[in-house]
Amino acid sequence: MLIGVPKEIKQREYRVGMTPAAVREAVAHGHRVLVETGAGAAIDLPDDLYRAAGGEIAPDAAAVYGAAEIVVKVKEPLPPEYPLLRAGQVLFTYLHLAADPRQAEALIESGCIAIAYETATDARGGLPLLAPMSEVAGRMAIQAGARALEIEVGGRGVLLGGVPGVAPAKIAIIGGGVVGSNAARMAVGLQAHVTILDKSLPRLAQLDTELGGRVTTLYATREAIEASVLDADLVIGAVLVPGAAAPKLVDRATLKHMKRGAVLVDVAIDQGGCFETSRPTTHDAPTYVEEGVVHYCVANMPGAVARTSTFALGNATLPFVLALAEHGWRRALHRDKYLRTGLNIASGKVTHPAVAQALRRKFTHPEEALT
Repeated sequence: MLIGVPKEIKQREYRVGMTPAAVREAVAHGHRVLVETGAGAAIDLPDDLYRAAGGEIAPDAAAVYGAAEIVVKVKEPLPPEYPLLRAGQVLFTYLHLAADPRQAEALIESGCIAIAYETATDARGGLPLLAPMSEVAGRMAIQAGARALEIEVGGRGVLLGGVPGVAPAKIAIIGGGVVGSNAARMAVGLQAHVTILDKSLPRLAQLDTELGGRVTTLYATREAIEASVLDADLVIGAVLVPGAAAPKLVDRATLKHMKRGAVLVDVAIDQGGCFETSRPTTHDAPTYVEEGVVHYCVANMPGAVARTSTFALGNATLPFVLALAEHGWRRALHRDKYLRTGLNIASGKVTHPAVAQALRRKFTHPEEALT
């Protein structure tokens, strides 16, 4: 099968859908891989490395989309790419459709088969294709928050770890999943005072054990969230409802009573954000101030460390890319019920319940779409 890897065109997005090592594996399994020229150049993966791995180099995105049976990307297609998609073509990438109805409509109209990394599950109920970027984003959230707390950015002028005789910063992390736990590990390492809020008592117990009792764990009631946010210098929004829009957990009224120069880092911004005042930002202009509070809402945070992110994501996606190429999308999804949960749109039908609900579209069961 012919696999296509276009260059990402989202602003400041330097990740690439497949590494040369992944291309070599695909070629060894008897597939062809067509990579757009310059796709990995920014992270020291030049065209020559892809050629040496057995890949072919395409002159532009149109050539990749025009030939590929499977398109492997990192971020969602943008409007210039919509016309390049075609009926029956498999698109395998992050989509986050609940917060992007325009993209959803374009994918529906194209007739393509859109499989989203962020909704594919595993036997433990985890999200194996989202987890690598959640790990990166969680760790980056603390870096980004530390920078945003600096006074020249509009922050409070607080050092996360403090110094002898001066108290450390207070960090509230809403959500104890992959993002939240990685953020907590980084924050604890920097000697900040950390509170994690989650609705799962077993998860809070697990985090308490893993982090050696060095964090405060709270059950995430509205009262606990509000109290923690008002006390915090830095708040990390790390909630996730797979496929659905993120719940709004901090409203503007609460924001008005936060510390002046406090920072919100909304890692859930791809799914619409978990703060009422969140709106997507870019790496060029990552922050803005609302009600005296600094907001960091970059929608592709891991793109700032694109080389690490590319290899981490590629390790997770490669087995699924090979399965789709080896068996075709219908058979691959029949064989793997967990990959099947990644199917968001198939031939004009919305096939994920949370996505359908968010978009107010009719839900078609994936098994029906496969037939």
